[in-house]
Amino acid sequence: MNRRRRVYEGKAKILYEGPEPGTLIQHFKDDATAFNNQKHAKIEGKGVLNNRISEYLFQKLGDIGVPTHFIKRMNMREQLVREVEIIPVEVVVRNVAAGSLSKRLGLDEGTQLPRSIMEFYYKSDELGDPMVSEEHITAFNWAAPQEIDDMMSVALRVNDFLTGLFLGIGIRLVDFKCEFGRLWENDTMRIVLADEISPDCCRLWDIETEDKLDKDRFRRDLGGLVEAYQEVARRLGLHVDNPTQNQGGPVLVRSQ
Repeated sequence: MNRRRRVYEGKAKILYEGPEPGTLIQHFKDDATAFNNQKHAKIEGKGVLNNRISEYLFQKLGDIGVPTHFIKRMNMREQLVREVEIIPVEVVVRNVAAGSLSKRLGLDEGTQLPRSIMEFYYKSDELGDPMVSEEHITAFNWAAPQEIDDMMSVALRVNDFLTGLFLGIGIRLVDFKCEFGRLWENDTMRIVLADEISPDCCRLWDIETEDKLDKDRFRRDLGGLVEAYQEVARRLGLHVDNPTQNQGGPVLVRSQ
């Protein structure tokens, strides 16, 4: 079995060298983490479900013209993606009060916000991903003003699309996190949506019951995380065979 060179390993994914220059293989792990990795567990099947759900959502976003790093899903746990220069800022879009926003502002969870709110967080596990402002982002040269505008524009477009998509299957999009990267093509650069969009980085509540269908099931010891992710996949019309089937790392892939 030929193994590819490991480029980067995060809490939930591993990036391997891709089959062609400018590509990477994104491998979804079964690791579940919370509170900046203070809580950690392996939940068999989680990576398979996130891979399939993220593939579906990225394809749908690509169909409406949202620029992304996604190329194609390769197998149960892996995607082929374009190599990008990740901007060290997480963009969080909030539609409903929940999580840290509720704690910071004393809002009851489930309170509908007067409008969608966008927040920025500096990507640093050591610092606990602190909230930052546009002033911080430009002062420390993490992103230029035009890049911030591009990220905000895409994030709001993603929010509008996903809100409607999930509403159609009885799910409330409470909030979500997205990441962006710089995609270089010859001498031109554009900002594209990167990383993943899955129940790991979205808060998804059943509209009728308010049951949580996301990683809060792990954060709050509610149990049934894989079952919740399976329910999201089912409502999206996705069929995932044997999500708990164990697979190793990526094998050599020949370009088509």
